[in-house]
Amino acid sequence: MFRWFEKRLNPFPAEEPVEPPKTLWAFCWYFTKPAWPFVLLATVLMALIAFLEVWMFGFLGHIVDWLSAQNRETFLQTEWWKLAGMALVIAILLPAAVTLSSFNTYQTLFGNYPMRIRWQVHRYLLKQSMAFYQDEFAGRIATKLMQTALAVRETVLKFAEVLNYVVVYFLGMLFIVGSADWRLAAPIVVWLGGYLVALRYFVPRLGKVSEAQADARSVMTGRIVDSYTNIQTVKLFSHGRRESDYAREGMTEFLDTAYAQGRLISKFYIVVYLLNSALLLAVGGLAIGFWLHEIVTVGAVAVVVGLVLRLYGMSQWIMWEVSGLFENIGTVQDGISSISMPRLVEDKPGAPDLKASKGEIRFDDIRFHYGKQKGVIENLSLTVKPGEKVGIVGRSGAGKSTLVNLLLRFYDLEGGRILIDGDNIADVTQDSLRAHIGMVTQDTSLLHRSVRDNILYGRPDAGEEAVLEAARRAEALGFIGGLSDAKGRKGLDAHVGERGVKLSGGQRQRIAIARVMLKDAPILILDEATSALDSEVEAAIQQNLYKLMQGKTVIAIAHRLSTIAAMDRLVVMDQGRIIEEGSHDELVAKGGLYAQLWQRQSGGFLLHDDPGHEPAAKMKLEVTEEAAE
Repeated sequence: MFRWFEKRLNPFPAEEPVEPPKTLWAFCWYFTKPAWPFVLLATVLMALIAFLEVWMFGFLGHIVDWLSAQNRETFLQTEWWKLAGMALVIAILLPAAVTLSSFNTYQTLFGNYPMRIRWQVHRYLLKQSMAFYQDEFAGRIATKLMQTALAVRETVLKFAEVLNYVVVYFLGMLFIVGSADWRLAAPIVVWLGGYLVALRYFVPRLGKVSEAQADARSVMTGRIVDSYTNIQTVKLFSHGRRESDYAREGMTEFLDTAYAQGRLISKFYIVVYLLNSALLLAVGGLAIGFWLHEIVTVGAVAVVVGLVLRLYGMSQWIMWEVSGLFENIGTVQDGISSISMPRLVEDKPGAPDLKASKGEIRFDDIRFHYGKQKGVIENLSLTVKPGEKVGIVGRSGAGKSTLVNLLLRFYDLEGGRILIDGDNIADVTQDSLRAHIGMVTQDTSLLHRSVRDNILYGRPDAGEEAVLEAARRAEALGFIGGLSDAKGRKGLDAHVGERGVKLSGGQRQRIAIARVMLKDAPILILDEATSALDSEVEAAIQQNLYKLMQGKTVIAIAHRLSTIAAMDRLVVMDQGRIIEEGSHDELVAKGGLYAQLWQRQSGGFLLHDDPGHEPAAKMKLEVTEEAAE
């Protein structure tokens, strides 16, 4: 039975998520719409339970009157059918309603409803632009995703529950009390007015404090996660105290919002308690006075006082529920600010997949500024022929990495176009575009999974032999065999830690190279691909990289010019423009920027002044030329 209810709502819908609305109730409805039948059922059952509970109080008054007025010997003969009816309500109808409500709420909605939201938001955020993640803490985004999913569930269900109980209980109470004597209902009406004024005053303020608190919580969590993520840097610079102070600032800001919330809750609680005390005194005094003057029966006094005592507790429950409701509303509103943001890079509707076979790349008069007035890349045109190996050279900030990011469509162009085999990359799907490009970067980040999973990221359907072959070609098998983790997993099964922190820089780089070798894409991008390796391993991997380059279009970025000097063509960039093109020898002979950079580096790589020793840069060049041949 539990499993049947748990399967009623699919927590992982297949449909592609779109940008959620930016207003509170539209945002909540967007994620609630698929679950609305179950939310409606929960609302109806809550209303039924509230009605039955109020009706039971009314019946209690009748029982008191019967017991005080009727004969014990004839009581059951005259009233048995009413008692039997109440017994059925108490023994069958009310438990059945509560049971169904519990199954619907805690099996169908409790887990599936927020998980569905997390699943949709996570998939939506995975396709956000790189700029989105550069402007946010990863921990802050994850916290908002988790908080918002739960807050939407609580907002919708608490609103339905509180509204149900308020409407059913108060209307039912006024009807039952008023049926005894309308004057007994007067204090309740006055109390209700005061209670609504208190809600009107305190709840919006609690909502604002809760929104600030949700933001402060995500900032606090983001700061803590940032310290843990960069723990090596923290320890390297001996900044444990500095990070503690940094986290303390976030914690203090969160604590300030908690204090503000606590003060409002205390004031609210005191006001409600005073209202409740006044109501009990007024209704109790009136009921006893009316009984003394034989205006109402003993049963009416019992019902009125019982309902007021029930209201005494319920009003405080409603206060906490309404406070919780607006706390969750604040959390949702805070989450909307991060979740309901348009994707800056979006596939066109119905965009086809890229079908590239040759691998020709053409940058056609492209412009890109990162949204700034000053250009990063201005009117740049470059054609890389199928199978051509091109090295991109230039000072820091020349636009080399930006050029690669635009080819990968991490950002959309502000002018011009980029074509692969004649297809504009803006007209095809991003996934298919990046499936045709393999890339190895200088700052390699691995997933906190096994070595096998990290290599398989290049081609998830590859078999074990393909994984081992890729690792062998990347000169990684030697160290993989000796790996182990805290849970005793070894070799390919060993986990590498967050961002691959358990491996050395060279080991991470070799895993990344194995991953790209397994992917075997027609276009290859190397961004300082071997910079983290020692000379011996670099020489071995350079040969494997050149094998990998065969038949592929290659764009290589390197600050160590010796690693790309043997490319078919070198392109020199400066301030977002191409200023020189040619082979290594041609550019050295030209005496321009490339020649200056080469002279600086080759001088820096001299081992010593012995004429019998050659510059290291020249030695490396010979290795790469050998591999190319």
